[in-house]
Parts: sequence; C-alpha cells; structure tokens
Amino acid sequence: MFQRKIRAIAFIGASLPIMSFIVGINPAQAHHPLGGRTPATFLEGLLSGFGHPIIGLDHFAFVVAIGLLALLTSRLGILLPIAFSLATALGAVIHLSSIDLPVPELIISISVFTIGLALAINRQFNLLLLIILGAIAGLFHGYAYGEAIFGAEMTPLAAYLLGFASIQIIISAIAFYLGKLTVNQAAKSSNLYLRFAGFTISGIGLTFLSNAILG
Repeated sequence: MFQRKIRAIAFIGASLPIMSFIVGINPAQAHHPLGGRTPATFLEGLLSGFGHPIIGLDHFAFVVAIGLLALLTSRLGILLPIAFSLATALGAVIHLSSIDLPVPELIISISVFTIGLALAINRQFNLLLLIILGAIAGLFHGYAYGEAIFGAEMTPLAAYLLGFASIQIIISAIAFYLGKLTVNQAAKSSNLYLRFAGFTISGIGLTFLSNAILG
C-alpha cells in the first residue's frame, strides 16, 4: 500500500511543471492576479485571492505538496492543508497590520525546498508536528499574499482572504484525493517515484531560494 502511495505522489509531482506551464508561471513573475492593481470590489478581491496561490509557482508548489504530504500521514492528514490555509489568512492580517516578519521570501523558498525533501525522505511524520510547521510556513506565505491587498477597503479585503484561503484548501484537497484515488488503482512501484516527486518540488524551492539570495 505504501508503494502505491509513492506512485500516486510521483504522478502528481511529475505533473507540477506541466501545470505550471499551463497557467503561465515562471519564477520572475509578480504574484499579482490584477497586474499589481489593488482590488476595489468584492469580486475583484475574490478573484485576486483565487489567483494568487496559483500564479505564484512557489506558493502553488507548496500547496500541492502539502496535500501530498497529508496523504502520507494518518486519516486526519487533511487537517494539515486546512491548518496551513488558515495560517496564511493570519499571515496576511499580520502584514496588513504593519507587523514585519523577517525575510519572508527566503523563508517561503526554504519551506518549498524542505517540504519537497520531506516527501523524498519516504517516511511518515508526526501529524501534530507537521501541522505546527505547516502553520508556521503558512504565516510567511500569507504574509506575502498580504502585499497584493495592502490599502484595500474592507469588502475586497475580506473577499481576498476568503479567496486564497479557500482555493488553497481546494487545491491541496484535490492533490490529496487524486493521490488517494491513484493509490487505489496503481500497481506496485519503487521508492524512486517518491524521490522524484520530492526532488521536483525541492527543485522549485531551490530555484526561488537562489533568486531570493542572489536577487
């Protein structure tokens, strides 16, 4: 059964570059769905919230990875992406409250790199520990989200928070349940697949980490 999980993770992990190409993501893009314009209406705030975790490859990779990592934990593993998503909302509020978090882009890049390694390690982790670490990562990812809504009125702001929190849960849940479905249908495989998926995600994190360090 665990080998089947490896195959499922490999399948979704291998599709990350393809999905990224489809939505036109690259490391140099700004993470602003409205082209940097602050949302002014509820609909603009909601759409901006939906788009932010998708057009940012670092955020998107982490959201998918956390859904896959949840697959390797207990039956309550889906709580992991939920905790992460709620923490991102709090992180955005921290930014909007003019409270600074240290080197957010660097921490975000490290988080993507690390979660990829966690998948590649090929072992089960304590769910509570993952929830705590995922929530910490969520604070920094959400802090970055807050930049796109700074100065907005309350209505688009609330819609933005709702948008990115919900889309993250949806994306990670899709990764979780698609992986679970693949597990039930897949044949036996080797540990190589898990390593491939993990290092694919780590490679994305390493790319952003290099950009954050070298500018």
